[in-house]
Amino acid sequence: MDHWPTGRLLSTAARLVEHSWNEKLGAIGLTHAGVIAIEVLDAQGPMTQAQLAQYVRVQAQTMGKTLSRLESHGHIARVRSTSDRRSHVVSLTERGKEAVAAAVEMERSVLASASIDPEVLRQELQAVVRELASQFATTPNNAGALMDNAAK
Repeated sequence: MDHWPTGRLLSTAARLVEHSWNEKLGAIGLTHAGVIAIEVLDAQGPMTQAQLAQYVRVQAQTMGKTLSRLESHGHIARVRSTSDRRSHVVSLTERGKEAVAAAVEMERSVLASASIDPEVLRQELQAVVRELASQFATTPNNAGALMDNAAK
């Protein structure tokens, strides 16, 4: 690893962290994509499936699959919109609220054994994401594709 390029180190670390976190999340019926959705619902409140997909920058079809899984585990509820019968309003259930809190703790536990300061790592990663994302902001198709892949 001493000779690996930074990109390879970052990619490998990301895969290992996500694998470890997904393993823990699976025990409560969640995936990384599901956590993103329920965290948004927890912070923003109920919204349509289309709004949620737009908010997290994924395709509606991708969000639909994620929501079906969340619904089957009792984390969210979908009801037909009273203002637009074609759409569904998605809301977090009590079980979903508990899952948000559990997911946060699980994420912390993944890096707890590493001899690093997770908060410093988080700040550094935010800086990388901000900088690189701004370069893709001028090409919306690339930025959207990157966000879709990140949510999967």
